[in-house]
Amino acid sequence: MTTKLLILGGTTEASALAGLVAAAGVDAVFSYAGRVAAPKSQPLPTRVGGFGGADGLAQYIGESNISHVVDATHPFAAQMSWNAYHACKAEDVPMIALTRPAWCAQAGDRWRHVSDVDGAVAALAGRAKRVLLALGKQNVPAFVGASQHHYVLRLVDQPEVAPDLPHHTVVLARGPFDVAGDLALMRDHAIDVVVCKNSGGSGAEAKLAAARALDLPVILIDRPDLPQCDTCATAEAVVEWVAQTRAT
Repeated sequence: MTTKLLILGGTTEASALAGLVAAAGVDAVFSYAGRVAAPKSQPLPTRVGGFGGADGLAQYIGESNISHVVDATHPFAAQMSWNAYHACKAEDVPMIALTRPAWCAQAGDRWRHVSDVDGAVAALAGRAKRVLLALGKQNVPAFVGASQHHYVLRLVDQPEVAPDLPHHTVVLARGPFDVAGDLALMRDHAIDVVVCKNSGGSGAEAKLAAARALDLPVILIDRPDLPQCDTCATAEAVVEWVAQTRAT
């Protein structure tokens, strides 16, 4: 069987896999969801945009002769992960998730776990504070429900439409971030509380270390339910999995 990978990307791990696959000369396509205006260039043929749900993805897999699918999307891109799972089932194509281990609390962390964005908004009830919101632009509108706060929004792109928050500051930055930079950000903006998702990995972990050093509370959104499938944590493990499934 001819091998052709579809890498559903957007993460640091996905980019590492693309580099490894390209260097090995493996036929592959890299797919971006299209949420960032200028996504990182990849050493593989790249497509940008949705597929049209699970059915559209299944059709793409069939028409493009995809032999393996790698779900290397963000741990909170649950809808894409479920679409990939159902599409691969429909087309009888093996799928693996390349994902980061979730973050675990360390001594000195002041984490409050919530199940979703609405839970984070509810956790911000009370007096006005200065909040570092590191969630991505698509989640910003929900925080109108706690509009008493001043939000520092760390985003990759400048919003096309100004956020409907009466008090906010936009900081444009693209990870990976470091502790020194996040300490400076939190001090410069007099942050009282950090709101983020439990994304895992090293590229965005600095804000947690900075919050720990400054003794700041963190409202941490737990990961959503994802499909049960083969999972690995490194690009090298994905390449091994492809070789193994191709041989069986």
